[in-house]
Amino acid sequence: MESDTIKFEMIGGVAKITLNRPNVFNSFNREMAQTLQARLDYCATEKIVRAIYLTGEGKAFCAGQDLQEATDPNGPGIERIVEEHYNPIIFKLREIEKPIVCAVNGVAAGAGANIALACDITVAKKSSAFIQAFSSIGLIPDSGGTFFLPRLIGMQKAAALMLLADKVSGEEAESMGMIYKSFEDESFESEAMAIVDKLSKRPTVGIGLTKKLLNETYQNDLAEQLNREGQEQVVAAASKDYKEGVAAFLEKRKPSFTGE
Repeated sequence: MESDTIKFEMIGGVAKITLNRPNVFNSFNREMAQTLQARLDYCATEKIVRAIYLTGEGKAFCAGQDLQEATDPNGPGIERIVEEHYNPIIFKLREIEKPIVCAVNGVAAGAGANIALACDITVAKKSSAFIQAFSSIGLIPDSGGTFFLPRLIGMQKAAALMLLADKVSGEEAESMGMIYKSFEDESFESEAMAIVDKLSKRPTVGIGLTKKLLNETYQNDLAEQLNREGQEQVVAAASKDYKEGVAAFLEKRKPSFTGE
């Protein structure tokens, strides 16, 4: 699906996806949500894509839902917006067996904040802001917010941020374990791109299997998780990247992974 609401480019093995409605702080409408889903589907199946970089155009990452669309009597309505826009996006972010780096370049509010937290590695400008804005307009957190945030920072902090709609800077988000790292504004883009570029050169099969196991650990007990690790380790050991990694180690050289 082609649309100006999403910018897409390949940089080596990195698929860079940019939310592109800067005049409304990259808030989601139906077109942008469907286009993002289509781009994620492409990334999931194309071998050329080794890692994904998700960011926003302009001053914001994403302000959440476009409320004009949400309140339009002829629009999709809240139920369809959640079920057809955000839920599929969150599932795709988690199920793609490739690493996803979310680079929060400004405000991440509402669904925008929770989409960022659903990615594998989230980094942000120190000056950026994460806001669980839902309670300010009488809604509840969606887009996986009630699932991911308590697991990242604990129930008390998650509840407070959701109920009070406090603003959390990128630097604060890093300190409380909400995100991986925050960077100075001037170096943010180069630092974030360095992370995703490194991931795009690492063993994609093993990374994808690691991501799958991290998803499963939320519901498995220790015995089941150990069993699943054993099963997936066999799959990883059959990959070309494993053979290359071992050969490079023994030959004392840098490995050249192909993602196979």
